Order: sequence, then C-alpha cells, then structure tokens
Amino acid sequence: MKNISNILSIGLFFVILTGCGKDNFDEPTSTLTGKIVYNGEAIQVRGTGEAIQLQLYQDGYALKDPITVYVGQEGTFSAKLFDGEYKLVTRDNNGPWVNSRDTLIVNVKGRTNIEVNVTPYFTISGTQISISGNTMNASLTINRIVSTAEISRVVLVLSKTQFVDDANNIFRKDITGITAGAETLTADLSGNNDVANAKTLYGRVAVHTNGADQAIYSPVVKLK
Repeated sequence: MKNISNILSIGLFFVILTGCGKDNFDEPTSTLTGKIVYNGEAIQVRGTGEAIQLQLYQDGYALKDPITVYVGQEGTFSAKLFDGEYKLVTRDNNGPWVNSRDTLIVNVKGRTNIEVNVTPYFTISGTQISISGNTMNASLTINRIVSTAEISRVVLVLSKTQFVDDANNIFRKDITGITAGAETLTADLSGNNDVANAKTLYGRVAVHTNGADQAIYSPVVKLK
C-alpha cells in the first residue's frame, strides 16, 4: 500500500508539473501602434462595435487565421505582438476607402509605429457643429476624392460620451440628396429628452458612400 501511495504521489507531481508548464507560455511584450491616414491625416471612422478592422498575418506558422486589430474612432490602433515580421492588410470590403488591400510588411520589435495609407471616397473638412436652442447646426465641406463616388446619406449624430457615431448616440438624423461641396445642415432636437438632459454632449457628422459598409466622420466636437 505504501508503494502504491508513493507511485500515486509521484504521478500527481508530474501532472501538476505538466499543468504548470502549459500555463507558463510567454506573453507577447512588443506593441504595434499606428493610424490609418490619407495625405498624412488620420481618417476618422466609427469606433464602436469593432466596426473597422485590420488583419495581421505571419508566415511560417501552422495557423493561418489572421490576427484581428480593431481601429478606434480617430483612426488609431494598437496590438500586443511577439517580435517578428507580419503582413498587414485592411479587412476585405470594410471601411470608407477604396478596397485595394495592399499588403504592408511590418517588422515588429519592441514598440513599433506605422501608418496605413488608404484612399477614402470622400473627406470632410472645415466642420463646425453647434447647438442653438432646439436646433443642431453643422457646416462642413465634403471633398470627393474618388471621381466615381456618390454620397448615399449624411448623418448628424449626438452622444453623451466621447464615443459618438451612427450606432452609438442619443440622437441621429439621416439626410439624403447631399452632394460634394460646402453644406450647411440643421436638425430639430425638440422632444429629445436625452439631449435636453445631457450633462455633456458631443457631436459629429458622418458621410456614407454608396457601396461602402462604413462612413467617414468629422472629428468629435464637445458641445457642452
């Protein structure tokens, strides 16, 4: 019985040792940061719901599934990775830009910062947003970058937090029939208690393109 007990104790020791070994894999310690840009300017996008994604691939490994990297509303991203060479592409048919999916080779070591260049269908400039009584006012210039691109709608959005887009908001108004160029838009806020009672309020404008799954946005503006 004593010998059996000793054998069981030794077996249990090796099981525990093996289990500990499985839990002692190194965590990635390097950081890849960057932003999505056009002409050196960051592209403003929807930041909630993991709507905009990049994909990283690494050759030489059995698993071929991409590492997903989520993009924030200011066009920035960050990922913890092991050192090595990666291939970075935009997700297929995802984002307010031409779906070129050019491969960017990234050598990650320590803290690595990159820029991902894209060609948006439109850009937004000179945005001014304000609240006057029960009216939201927005003036902006919509610049057509791709000659064949057409605007499907423009969306005015308000939120109680700095995360504001066409999915995360307390008010939105979709406006159709808008063309590229200078625009002055308004929205009636009457009867919206969330807006009236909000202690803080942030605004933004989105431009959706026909055929694109995501809009391009103006920067977030704090209104109160």
